[in-house]
Amino acid sequence: MKLSQFKFNLPEALVANNPAEQRDEARLMVLHKDSGKIEHKIFKDVLGYFDDKDVMILNNTKVFPARLYGNKEKTGATIEVFLLRELNKELRLWDVLVDPARKIRVGNKLYFGDDDLLVAEVVDNTTSRGRTIRFLFEGTDEEFRKNVEILGETPLPKYIKRKATAEDKERYQTIFAKHEGAVAAPTAGLHFSRELMKRLELKGIEFAEVTLHVGLGTFRTVEVEDLTKHKMDSEQFIIEQKDADIVNKALEEKRRICAVGTTSMRSIESAVSANRTLKAANDWTSKFIFPPYDFSIANSMITNFHTPESTLLMMVSAFGGYENVMNAYEVAVKEKYKFYSYGDAMLII
Repeated sequence: MKLSQFKFNLPEALVANNPAEQRDEARLMVLHKDSGKIEHKIFKDVLGYFDDKDVMILNNTKVFPARLYGNKEKTGATIEVFLLRELNKELRLWDVLVDPARKIRVGNKLYFGDDDLLVAEVVDNTTSRGRTIRFLFEGTDEEFRKNVEILGETPLPKYIKRKATAEDKERYQTIFAKHEGAVAAPTAGLHFSRELMKRLELKGIEFAEVTLHVGLGTFRTVEVEDLTKHKMDSEQFIIEQKDADIVNKALEEKRRICAVGTTSMRSIESAVSANRTLKAANDWTSKFIFPPYDFSIANSMITNFHTPESTLLMMVSAFGGYENVMNAYEVAVKEKYKFYSYGDAMLII
């Protein structure tokens, strides 16, 4: 398939700048992949599509406050440093993006906070905007993390045209987030409230968890018309044996298995055994899923509405069927569904 086949016209007004008032009251489009039939619901209605012993696979990664604002030594110029991932805990080496990049060179010192709570030194250039920096911090890891928490801002995607607020700290995080390491939220999971989780549990639905630390590669644009030539960024993922067992039992019993989000789907599709069951893993994946693709584990999926020509839209099209999904997106635009991270949801069954 070609990149241009995933174009559609998305009015700017449909990009959600804020979450729904209640997590589970965002809108939900239900797409039946066999018939292409579409239903319009509210997210909490998801309860009606699952039964006892069905399984939902959740990504329990936790977003950390990755966006820091500081000043460059001597000039005092304001700079933005976006923490991507920790390279070495002992040396406090981090892979980051900087802005404005042309002003930040190897050897520069960067100061964060009114009383220079954190100081970093640029030690390497990695890409045009990428740098490796070392934080010059003598305290414990716990104290270091606490300072990042104080200084850092919730890393809302750039297309949300406002500053992050205290509310975002809570809302741009799933209620089941556990393991810190993501610079973007696994957004399909944002729609689950504690009440809804409880009701699903009471109905007998089981939850399996995976961890995939979402990186900025999620938002990277595809720049080649021939999709086979696109390379995904690598992201770390972990699947524990107990969670693989829950999924495999449901597979054996032919239950409904729902991947909550593209990150959960990519994790499980990166850990399929030779006999098409799920195996435990602690690995990195750069798997790129686009049509046609034969899925091995999940037979249903919850996802948000994604950008034109994005790898996320391509994966969803591979799962729901290209014509079905592109038609559903046309309907979503007409019906004014909200798109992207804080937007509405889609259930594909």
